[in-house]
Amino acid sequence: MSTASAAGELGVTGGTGKTVRTDIPARLDRLPWSRWHWIVVVALGITWILDGLEVTLAGAVSGALKESPVLRFTNTEIGLAGAAYIAGAVVGAVLFGWLTDRLGRKKLFTLTVLVYLSATAATAFSWNVTSFILFRFMTGMGIGGEYTAINSTIQELIPARVRGWTDLVINGSFWVGAALGALGAIVLLDPAWINPEHGWRLAFFIGAALGLVILFLRQWIPESPRWLISHGQPERAAAIVADIERRAGFVPPAGEVLSLTKLRPRAATPLGEVFRALFVVHRERALVGLALMLSQAFFYNAIFFTYALILTDFYGVPSQNIGWFILPFAAGNFLGPLLIGRLFDTIGRRVMIAATYALSGVLLTGTGYMFWQDWLTAAQLTLCWSVVFFFASAAASSAYLTVSETFPVEMRALAIAVFYAVGTGAGGIAGPWLFGVLIDTGSRGSVFAGYLLGAALMLGAALIAARFAVRAERKPLESVARPLNAVD
Repeated sequence: MSTASAAGELGVTGGTGKTVRTDIPARLDRLPWSRWHWIVVVALGITWILDGLEVTLAGAVSGALKESPVLRFTNTEIGLAGAAYIAGAVVGAVLFGWLTDRLGRKKLFTLTVLVYLSATAATAFSWNVTSFILFRFMTGMGIGGEYTAINSTIQELIPARVRGWTDLVINGSFWVGAALGALGAIVLLDPAWINPEHGWRLAFFIGAALGLVILFLRQWIPESPRWLISHGQPERAAAIVADIERRAGFVPPAGEVLSLTKLRPRAATPLGEVFRALFVVHRERALVGLALMLSQAFFYNAIFFTYALILTDFYGVPSQNIGWFILPFAAGNFLGPLLIGRLFDTIGRRVMIAATYALSGVLLTGTGYMFWQDWLTAAQLTLCWSVVFFFASAAASSAYLTVSETFPVEMRALAIAVFYAVGTGAGGIAGPWLFGVLIDTGSRGSVFAGYLLGAALMLGAALIAARFAVRAERKPLESVARPLNAVD
């Protein structure tokens, strides 16, 4: 970093391989919050609404799938369908994450939503177990690709001082989608309104309709200026930032001095260099990212994917009423990041990540024990989960925040993909399958053993975060992780 004499000064030599001195990162970070930032939050954050919708519908319709005269799913097959969705997300994250770093953020977050839209619509036409699992895999691919493209874009467009809260709230908006899915399931799975065999199929068209809305909203989102300068397009980046400043109504004060970032752009970063940075240069950060992603993926996917089965098998709740139990669950999950998210920017990342993970593990143990002892009604269990996930939602969101802000811009999307793939592949695929098997035993003690495993993973991640998490609060991305193509 060096210092410029005035805001907007940009020393540029075009093309890749030549040195660029730019104040673009500093200009993005010093912008006041504006209507333009809200557009970014809505247009990109809707990805998590879609994911919440998909996961909730898959859980809420599980009873209908078991009762379907065509599909006749078993609990294990429902668990496999959930695992297929996660497996698709893992494959999509890695494939589209690599392409996002090479081709740009905007191209990929357009492509991934098209994959999602097509696959979720196709799910409605499933004719047997195999076709349903295949379409869920493809839907997951679209969502996994969205995670990498969107998380990297958000990090690179949002000012540093509010990056933590914004990222947590956007990730927490998953639960807005969960609420929408629950409401949709209440109507579409009610035999008084519609034949449940048609209702669960119509439910998946909700996601396809939202996908069309996303395509419209994202026409307003530009390519990431940080990605452009690292790939030899500083003039285009400068034009985008000038337009953002204009739309935000910001006029730089006379004589403003901003720090400069000095880079040697290149068209692509060799994978060998990327993995050396990931697992050698930043190996402690890699440990933190892996621990956070794996533990939260198991914690969430194991409990949420199979919650409808708990309600139907242990409490006798009719499948058409599952949505009512999802609503308070979703409220606690969304309110957590919304209300305590700012503490990640004020108190700091390390303290808050460790605290939320530890609280989640302790509260899960207590709730699981009460479930094992059969002390709770279905409504009381739902209330307990709402409290548990008030903290767990902030914890899980901080995992995505951590892996997307603590690695260099040239490899940001692929880093997100790697940790999402490893963590979610291990925790997210194993979790739904394991809990499907445990629920099939009909034993509360067996399910409680699964809860204890999830709690142990969260507590272990809390210890790792308390020791190694990066104190990235209110710092520019270039200070948190020096670009691979930076020069002195």
